[in-house]
Order: sequence, then C-alpha cells, then structure tokens
Amino acid sequence: MRDTIEQLVQNLGQTVVGKSDAIKLVLVALFSGGHALLEDVPGVGKTLLAKSLARSIKGQFQRIQCTPDLLPTDITGTNIWNPRSGEFEFMPGPVFSNVLLADEINRATPRTQSALLEVMEEQQVTVDGVSRQVPRPFFVIATQNPVEYQGTFPLPEAQMDRFALSLSLGYPSEAEELQMLQQLGQGISVNELQPCISLEDVQKLRQLCATVTVETHLQQYILDLVRATRQDEDIILGVSPRGTVALHRAAQSLAFLDGRDYAIPDDVKFLAPYVLAHRLIPSGGRKAKMIVDRLLRSVPIP
Repeated sequence: MRDTIEQLVQNLGQTVVGKSDAIKLVLVALFSGGHALLEDVPGVGKTLLAKSLARSIKGQFQRIQCTPDLLPTDITGTNIWNPRSGEFEFMPGPVFSNVLLADEINRATPRTQSALLEVMEEQQVTVDGVSRQVPRPFFVIATQNPVEYQGTFPLPEAQMDRFALSLSLGYPSEAEELQMLQQLGQGISVNELQPCISLEDVQKLRQLCATVTVETHLQQYILDLVRATRQDEDIILGVSPRGTVALHRAAQSLAFLDGRDYAIPDDVKFLAPYVLAHRLIPSGGRKAKMIVDRLLRSVPIP
C-alpha cells in the first residue's frame, strides 16, 4: 500500500507544481479521517488541488461557492414535492460526494456554515428529521482568504475545531512559477488526470494509518503540548480534546506516509502548528502559530 501512496503523490504532482509539503499535509488530513482548511490568497491552486485529489482517488467531486445568500439546504439538499407520485422526494445536495470543496467558506452566513458541522463530524446530514449517510470516504477541503475580510463571517470555534489541519499553499518559488509557464499547453490538465487509486484503497489506507504505533511517552508529549495551550497566559481558549485526538491521528498518518509503522517526536513537532494553531484564540492580537512555536520550544521532548 505504500507504493499506492507514492503513486498518489506523483499523480497530484502532475498538476500541482512544487507543493510537496502541502500535498503531504492534505493527504495526512485525508488518511487521518479529518478535513483540511486552506487559508490562502486567490490563484495559488487550492481548487486545482481539491479537483486533482478527487480525480486521483476516483471520487465524486462537488464544489460549493460560498456566498452570503447561500442557504443550508443548498449544501445538504432538500425535500421537493413530486406531483406525479404525490410525495416529497429528497434531492441530495453537494455534500453527497467524496471530496467537497467549500470555497471561501467564511463568506457564508453562520447559519449556512453550521450546515457542515454535522456532516464533517458524523458523516451524515439530517433533513426534516431524517438522517442520511454521505458517501465514504467523505473529505472536506474548505478555503478562505486570510487577507480580505470585508463581507465575511469568521468561522466559529466549533467549526474551526472540525478541521484536522489548517495550512497555506503560499506563492510558488520563482523556479516553480517558471515551470508553470513552461508547462502551459504542454502539461496535463486536471480533466486529463487519471485515477491511480480507488475509494476502497483510501478506506484501507485509513485503517492502516490507525494501526501505526504511538508509544506512551509520545502520547504524553502530545498531551503536554495540548495542555500547555490551556494554561498559557497568551491564550484565551486552548485546544480541545478533539484537537488532541487530531494531532495523534495526524502523527500516525504522517508516519505511515513516510514509510514507518511507528510515530516519532519529529512527526508531532512538524504537525503541531498545522493541527493546533487554528484551534487557539490568542489574546492581545498575538499570532497563534508563533505561540505554538514557543510552546514547542518550551515543552520537553521525550
């Protein structure tokens, strides 16, 4: 199955140029059973990454363009009256997919944002009292622009906590951007990308990642980091137990992606800013990632 992962990384690299760390982090979120939040400026390849991933795993892709007039039923689906049958019929929304891109999620109203809470945690949606399972695997990639805040609705803490990782693709380097220009008209487009693994393979890989060994001393290190966020004077709200579990599972997935059946402290140190920072509420305008970096330096490493 490790060969399968290498094929997947190479497949994504055909369309997403020079973003090996971002690709790895998105795969960590996928295989740990979580979701990913991409906080970046427009035009750096967020949608391209989501579509490429969906095609690579032979999954159904759906995209939601979040706007203030978007309704919860535009996401979950709704019951529509069928005059022929004389009954209401359920019309599924875009959440009934394998890879869901919620573009500019912070432009949707809080009421609409909340429509994703249940499905991101429980893999189901409830409409008119009836719960329906979404396809498996189900993976949400949400995006938001960290610069432009006019007309946006900041995600509440409960929503941020649903994302296993938050990351930024960033601008490409000069060499990478030159490579993009040279590939214009020559490289493969996302619509030409061929699947390299199946949805069943994704489920198997998730199960294998969950079997990666995390020794007791490393679990204690994870716990020490998380508890430090709850006691730090620069933090108003620390990381929840869901964040503790997310960091544990992410470390397992990263170890598996790197070809190991056991996690090491470096896995936790690498992932902590991506898993913990977006779950914090710093005080006094401080930067969450800077606080996490400080805690990584102060908490003893096993």
